Amino acid sequence: MGNEPDTDEILALLDDSYAQEILRRTRDDAMSAKELSEACDISISTVYRRAERLVDCGLLAERRVPQPDGNHYSMYEARLDELTVRLTDDGFEITVAERATGHLADRFTEMWEGL
Repeated sequence: MGNEPDTDEILALLDDSYAQEILRRTRDDAMSAKELSEACDISISTVYRRAERLVDCGLLAERRVPQPDGNHYSMYEARLDELTVRLTDDGFEITVAERATGHLADRFTEMWEGL
């Protein structure tokens, strides 16, 4: 991850039942905020707030899907594969193992464009 997120923020998010449910639901398949709201039985505004925090911490990927009318919506997919917490002299140290997200063709295109 580029900017390392704050350890306290990650731990607070993982203690949040809504964030946990969003990560669980998006582990195998990307879902829209509307789908998450219905599947998790939480308000759409809560989904957006938690998703934003999860994306900022690198635990959730967001992919924008354009619509023919010029609008777009976001699909969310968990990036978190494994999390390790170590106690050090300076406090806690968190290591996040990420999983690949998106379709293989999309990942290839992103890799190619990054060269």
